[in-house]
Amino acid sequence: MARVRLSVAERREELLRAAVEQIEARGVAAVRIADVASALGVSNALVLYHFSSKEQLVAAAFAHAAEADLAHLRRLLGRRTTAVRRLRSAVRWYAPTGQAKGWRLWIEGWAASLRDPELRRVAASLDQEWKAALTRVIAEGAATGEFRCTDPASAAWRLTAFLDGLAVQTTAYAGSLSRTAMLRWADAALVRELNLPAGDEEPDDGAEPLSDPEKAARADAEETA
Repeated sequence: MARVRLSVAERREELLRAAVEQIEARGVAAVRIADVASALGVSNALVLYHFSSKEQLVAAAFAHAAEADLAHLRRLLGRRTTAVRRLRSAVRWYAPTGQAKGWRLWIEGWAASLRDPELRRVAASLDQEWKAALTRVIAEGAATGEFRCTDPASAAWRLTAFLDGLAVQTTAYAGSLSRTAMLRWADAALVRELNLPAGDEEPDDGAEPLSDPEKAARADAEETA
């Protein structure tokens, strides 16, 4: 059966999805243009037509995956509820749970970006967008008197750094920290940064970790509730 002819945008999307899957399976250092081409049953030349080098493909794949995470973060932070509830949802979603596929990709990206200027530029830009989104909601909550925070940007940096550290530890050393403990620590960090009353931590509900599609569906349902 002949392959369906895709538009340039559709082909690019297909190549990026395949690249993300191959990076997750093989790692940035080991993945090759040929791996992506083989996964889709296309030629190396077709991949190189859309992405002139492996470095460009990896950077674009990383941005593709991270943009999906950022879109979900924006949905969480844009919900019609208090700033505290939005920030809690974002922090608990950002914290590594379940299979942590997204975190494995980020860690791969961070390591590779030490030697790849293009990937470093993409990762830094996405990281800044993440911190900026948190900063805006923290500033909003402080301005309306929900909590006290004199420096929202610094609070967003500290929260992100703390969660990144937890992610590296729990992803690299599986089983080193229980999900319950990790979520409790993440929520306690938010309580400290927002100067919320002592004991205001939100306990873990004991539910199983949600997959990414399940998280998105749950969040969308909560938005319209």
